[in-house]
Amino acid sequence: MDILVIGGSRYFGKRLITLLRESGHRVTVLNRGSSAAPEGIERLVADRDDENALTSVLAGRSFDVVVDQVCYTPRQAEIARRVFATRTRRYVMTSTVEVYEYEDSAVPVAESALDLAAVTVDTGLPWEDPEFLDAHYGEGKRQAEAVFATGSPFAWTSVRVAHVLGGADDFTGRLDHYARRIRAGEPISVPVVNHPATYVYVEEIAAFLAWAVGADFTGPVNAHSHGPLATADLCAEIEKLVGGRTVFREVEVGEVSPFSFTRSYGMDNSRATALGYSFTNSGEWLARAVSETVGVER
Repeated sequence: MDILVIGGSRYFGKRLITLLRESGHRVTVLNRGSSAAPEGIERLVADRDDENALTSVLAGRSFDVVVDQVCYTPRQAEIARRVFATRTRRYVMTSTVEVYEYEDSAVPVAESALDLAAVTVDTGLPWEDPEFLDAHYGEGKRQAEAVFATGSPFAWTSVRVAHVLGGADDFTGRLDHYARRIRAGEPISVPVVNHPATYVYVEEIAAFLAWAVGADFTGPVNAHSHGPLATADLCAEIEKLVGGRTVFREVEVGEVSPFSFTRSYGMDNSRATALGYSFTNSGEWLARAVSETVGVER
């Protein structure tokens, strides 16, 4: 297949591109030019927020599948829907568990917990402001999904990715946050009631996206490994690697550490499983993921 990946210059996006290429697909990468494409991969340079530039660089091109790794706002979704209307048959948007940020469910949430038809799309919000976008990450993704779900001219799916762990190139610094405090025996702030969450290994989410490229299902799908993890599970693995001691400090108000949650919104991956994908259990890869990210003194 002829596949276009928008973004994909880091973390599991890089792994996705490698998997697609190794599977024999022709892969083209589109980005703003700040990152080079992997060797042997064609690169198109354009700002996805500039509809004219995007249309120009894609002139005469079409793709079997587009994988959109960097669609964060409804404006970007609207541009993509117009530009790719006649240029692809299938569109795979990488989304996030954060679309469920308003949920607080005692049981894992299924895709149907979010009614995209009821989501208000507001392209007039200051989506171009990085601080606003960062503070409204889940909302931006939710509205982007709603745009695609409403009359897209191509088959469309959104992959709602759980929190990703693993890889020496984990750029988030979230596990490092714990490693530094555990080494020093410093307190780690967590909610009084700290809920577990669903996670996925970095290699597994790349594999799932590659699988979704060749599938034909539509609509949103949750993607995560079996076996929710609590903050204590992560810290126990970090202790084994770096020594030190985990000291939790429960706080009723104020900022808490990453991967600690005041509400429960773990996802249900039953749909993906029914569609034929076999996820691993988090216990199979957790030690490896932590070792890859924080096993070496920084």
